[in-house]
Amino acid sequence: MPDSARRMIEYSGGMQTPSIKPVAEISHSMYLDFCRFLEQHSGIVLGESKQYLVRSRLASLAQQESFGSIEDMLSQVMRNGRSALRSQVIDAMTTNETFWFRDTFPYQLLSDTLLPEFRQLTRPVKIWSAACSSGQEPFSMAMIIDEFKRANPGLLKQDPNILASDISESMLSQCREASYDGLAVSRGLCSERLQRHFKQGTDGRYLVNANLRKYVEFRRHNLTDSSLLLGKFDIVFCRNVLIYFSAETKRLILRQIAAALQPGGILVLGSSESLAGISDEFKMIRASSGFYYQKQS
Repeated sequence: MPDSARRMIEYSGGMQTPSIKPVAEISHSMYLDFCRFLEQHSGIVLGESKQYLVRSRLASLAQQESFGSIEDMLSQVMRNGRSALRSQVIDAMTTNETFWFRDTFPYQLLSDTLLPEFRQLTRPVKIWSAACSSGQEPFSMAMIIDEFKRANPGLLKQDPNILASDISESMLSQCREASYDGLAVSRGLCSERLQRHFKQGTDGRYLVNANLRKYVEFRRHNLTDSSLLLGKFDIVFCRNVLIYFSAETKRLILRQIAAALQPGGILVLGSSESLAGISDEFKMIRASSGFYYQKQS
């Protein structure tokens, strides 16, 4: 029997095609509907012509959930909003790759400038890692804190606290496991830090040491939602995130961040991001190899 015939199953006197059909292209109208849906539920703006991104991120999920095409899945999600499936779709569209100590400057800033400035603080320094993805940013911060404490014993009155948030439940589950494969730890992590701060398991994966995990709490949060329940922070890292949002949504997010910061609190953005023309609640401060923002008093 030819292979093509073997893929057809005789059933009840007729022929039944396999449950998973080839994933179809996405029509322009469906793409625009999904763009509106994604912006409404996550704040992210895809733009006019990124069907390729939707296909690449959702094809495997459509097959996994036994939909005949991506369009079939999107139609159901937008029509009746199965909560579990909707979360999976948003997770797939909002998950971004990251790596350890990205851009270097923010971590030098934390170690050389920001932590020393809080040496007189009698309570813990509170840091928010917004949109933490798979956890490399908050755990990089934790390494900086550990190394700063070793180099400056007793300078900080109490251990800093890091709240790391993300919209993706699947990412947060990975973060809480604090376990990374060989490829992940090779991206931005030097061998000295790998040996000092990780333990390799029998499965070959690398587990972040407990003395770093104690600094970090992971929590689900949509940046467009109110930040009131998160508490007040001295430092916020919101890096390489705002580029995915419309100008209106950026303003909303920055208002939420400003509300979450202590007076004079610090905001650190990505190296290519700027608040020019978006927010007047912060002033820019130039440093030797970059810049950051301080909440206006």
